[in-house]
Order: sequence, then structure tokens, then C-alpha cells
Amino acid sequence: MKSVGIIGFGRFGKVLANILQKGFSIKAYDLHSDASFSGVEFVELDELLKEKTIFVAVPIRQFEKVISEISTQLSEETTLIDVCSVKKHPVSIMEKYLPNNVGIIATHPMFGPDSFMSNNRLKMMMNNTKDSQNQFKFWKGFFKDQGIQILEMTPDEHDRMAAQTQGVTHFLGRMLKEFGIKKTSIDTQGFRDLLDLVDQTCNDTWELYTDLQLFNPYTKSMIKNLKDSTNKLDNRLKELQS
Repeated sequence: MKSVGIIGFGRFGKVLANILQKGFSIKAYDLHSDASFSGVEFVELDELLKEKTIFVAVPIRQFEKVISEISTQLSEETTLIDVCSVKKHPVSIMEKYLPNNVGIIATHPMFGPDSFMSNNRLKMMMNNTKDSQNQFKFWKGFFKDQGIQILEMTPDEHDRMAAQTQGVTHFLGRMLKEFGIKKTSIDTQGFRDLLDLVDQTCNDTWELYTDLQLFNPYTKSMIKNLKDSTNKLDNRLKELQS
């Protein structure tokens, strides 16, 4: 059986391993891993970098440090696949540091540890950034075979839409938690949906939330527009009272 490597084995690294185990043996490296996961062989970084396909599943804020460190150690036949939740930033980093003969496939699996098992309509964004090793078609087909809908788009298109969807979702979830939203005895279904939103978004790390806000170039303006919208609604009420 062919093998692949995963750098970074946090919450999403484990989800990725569950998917990849359906076709590959897996080697993984994580600085803080407890080196215990069924079907995964934990190895040192220098051994993992010998793999022909390497998935990078580290936090967005650590991405540049990791790529810069491994860039000179990759073999000529390697393809790197990132799974960051933003896309312009990691793509620019990979294009900056990686040699021309190293393939680049940019992806964003639009599901996480909490939604992976319960969601039967999984989607993944993919971009054929630099297919030096002619691997894009294979990996697109592999993920489709796992029942994942593939959406091809540019990193810029992704980040513009993600700011309106993922950015809004995480902002509202964190805002409602900060507000102190709680269950009551008269909860409507809509209110329960809001509670589920809080649980889902706040179960992710604070670091993921801040990375989504800081590394997507379109999130800042989205948040401003969202706040402007609340002010407009408030002003419309004030007009009725005047």
C-alpha cells in the first residue's frame, strides 16, 4: 500500500487520517503529538519528508515557519497539499519558499472534527496551484470517491466567499458566547440552532478563530459591514420611536 505523510496531527489531522486510511498507510509528525492513533505511524520529520505526497495540517499562524523549514529538505518528486481554512496566505507562502519541482495543491476541507461524522454532504475546495508532479487529477478523484464534493476555485475566490460564510459563522458564534447566550425553558428551534452554532464554533480553538480573522484579507471589511448592518437596524427602530 502506498503511503502519505501528514505534518501536524491536531484535531483536523486526525480527521484527515481517517479519510486517507481508506487508501493509504500514513506516516505523521507532530511536535506535540502523543504518538498514539490507530493505523498511523509517527515518525521523525526527516523521515516523513521522504514521502512523495505530504499534507500540511498545522495552524495557519505556524504555516510559514513550517514551510520555510522544510522547503530545502523535500525531494524533487514531492507534492505538498495544505488544508488551511484560508487560501491566499498559504498559497503565497508555498509559492515563495518551495522549489519549482515541488507540486502544490491548495485545499480547504469545509468540515471539521465536529461536523465530519454527522455531515453527509461534505465539501472540499481545491485549487491546482502548481501541479509539477501531475497529482491533482488523482487527488481530486480520491476525495470524490470518499463522497466529498469538490469545488474548484482560486484562492482569492475562496477567501472572498469564506469571509462571508465561515468568517460570519465564527464571529457570530464567538459574539453570542461573549454575550452569554444560555438555554431557557421556552427555547424555539431557531434559538436552539443558535446554541448549536455557539457549541460548534467555540469547540474550535481560539487560535483558529483569530487566524480566520487575521489571515483572510476580506474578513475585516466583512466584520465592518456586519456591524454597520446592526447599526442600520437600530437606527430604523429609533426612527419609528421619534
